[in-house]
Amino acid sequence: MKLYIAEKPSLARAIADALPKPQKKHDGYIELANGDCVSWCIGHLLEQAEPDDYDPQFKKWQFAHLPIVPEQWQLKAKTKTRKQLTVLKKLIKQADQLVHAGDPDREGQLLVDEVIEQVSLSATKKQHIQRLLISDLNLAAVKKSLNNLQSNREFIPLSVSALARSRADWLFGMNLTRAYTLAGQKAGFGNVLSVGRVQTPILGLVVNRDNNIANFIAKPFYEVLAHLETSEQQLFTAKWQPSKACEPYQDEEGRVLHKALAENVATRITEQPATVTELEQKQKKQQAPLPYNLSALQIDAAKAFAMPAQKVLDICQNLYERHKLITYPRSDNRYLPKDHYQQATSIIAAIANNGGQTEAICKEADTSKRSKCFNDGKVAAHHAIIPTTKQLKSAVLTSDESKIYALISRHYLIQFYTDYIFNETKVTVTIAGGLFKANAKQDVSLGFKQLMGKTELNDEQNLPALKKGQVLHCNKGEVINKITSPPAHFTDATLLSAMTGISRYVNDPEIKKILKDTDGLGTEATRAGILELLFKRRFLQRQGKSILATDTGKALISALPKGLASPDLTAKWEASLSRIADQQMSYQQFLTPLLTELSQFVEHAQQCDSQVFAHLPKTPPKRRFKRKAKAKGR
Repeated sequence: MKLYIAEKPSLARAIADALPKPQKKHDGYIELANGDCVSWCIGHLLEQAEPDDYDPQFKKWQFAHLPIVPEQWQLKAKTKTRKQLTVLKKLIKQADQLVHAGDPDREGQLLVDEVIEQVSLSATKKQHIQRLLISDLNLAAVKKSLNNLQSNREFIPLSVSALARSRADWLFGMNLTRAYTLAGQKAGFGNVLSVGRVQTPILGLVVNRDNNIANFIAKPFYEVLAHLETSEQQLFTAKWQPSKACEPYQDEEGRVLHKALAENVATRITEQPATVTELEQKQKKQQAPLPYNLSALQIDAAKAFAMPAQKVLDICQNLYERHKLITYPRSDNRYLPKDHYQQATSIIAAIANNGGQTEAICKEADTSKRSKCFNDGKVAAHHAIIPTTKQLKSAVLTSDESKIYALISRHYLIQFYTDYIFNETKVTVTIAGGLFKANAKQDVSLGFKQLMGKTELNDEQNLPALKKGQVLHCNKGEVINKITSPPAHFTDATLLSAMTGISRYVNDPEIKKILKDTDGLGTEATRAGILELLFKRRFLQRQGKSILATDTGKALISALPKGLASPDLTAKWEASLSRIADQQMSYQQFLTPLLTELSQFVEHAQQCDSQVFAHLPKTPPKRRFKRKAKAKGR
């Protein structure tokens, strides 16, 4: 008997639909006509054991116990899904051949592998486990995947990477949550202070931004515009570029803070001749952005519809599992296999039928054009999120589902549109020894941009036809008074963008380089959940579209060492986990230095200034720690 183990029931049903019939539905599995079976997990059926499962004395939170480091790691069945785990273990024992059909990512690999590990199997049986990778739940796509089974051995490093992440998150989350909760208790604060290697740096980003805004002092600065005229009486303006000699009068961003200096420049250039000393005129092309991965989709949905990340993910899961209109949504990849190019006509027909974009827009797509997104070398376990070939017979999507489907459809269609073409002119004018610059951008052909809304021009003015060496006249120099503005509070879109582009917030050049090669803070599958967790634990709050830290969140970050409140640590973790998946690092090489850091962080918690928690709301002593705080790792 061959047993297919899917990650969830919806995937199991899709697999069964592509296999021999008639079929019998049993409690927890589907029996096929040829005697094979399809069963399923319900997400993780197993979870890391609690500290008191290792030793009853750990039930009481005490600094003396920390750090808690299991000698032999234990998993235990989740109470709600224990019955399904029993069904699976029985089927695994009976099966002659196992097919791992977890989702095509790190967590999907681990959650099925760890169930299989619960059963004592022969080495031969383990060696012959097959891997089924499915990213599209429609029948034709599932059948194609069933004909392309791989050896599960090829994915062992991915599973080890996920296991290392899971255990490291447990070690940090469980120990440091206890440590800082106990520190808060010293000051009379009775709630749990959760610490995690991803959630805490995210909180740190928001706290730092809020502090920068609160401490911001507005400063006036000054720009100088030269109002220029050609001999044909064509007018345009150019902005002054301060010389090196002006640096003492500028801030770190090059803004002139000395009004008298700006006024002097404006006076000197008024009614003076000007010469075009540099002129660059180019026609440029811009290719369409790649199809979406989850983070890029969440960022655009937040900008367009003010949708929180978790809501976007939930809608995507519905579009994938229930409606089967999109491919696997928890993807971190923005490329497609070359053979997907053959489906373009069918996918575009589905988009038109399902209202993803108008029929006219779909007809404009040129399927003879092959986008750079079709690249086998850039595709790993999963590919970009795109529409499937399924055509709905009637309108069944909600308003929000239609919005997300339209975004995904648009980003697929633009792969078959022409490039955006524009003329760009950059001119440098010298007046009285000073340099002034003007830029202009003019649309030639909108191409894919006609689907993206209004194009953003660098400058609203149109520059006249100019030549290098041409003599102009400066009619007037004008001083423009401006005020520096504080950074904006984070929103869903900008916080997600910060998480994916976290290197922008790091000063250390070595760590910055590491971060540029990783996917940022968290993964595509976890970012939305981590943000929701921070709101649930009342570390973050919303004010309109803005995301702000609460007093509790600010107090926690102020008590933590910089290493925990910054993205540096988790960035190095993610880089190491990727190296484990690529077989460039061992599990032990990752975990050993981590344990040293953990001991140092626990010691810091014991010695930190707990009075930062004194002003927070108190919880009656008898209610403290009533709810068990689990470290879900992030």
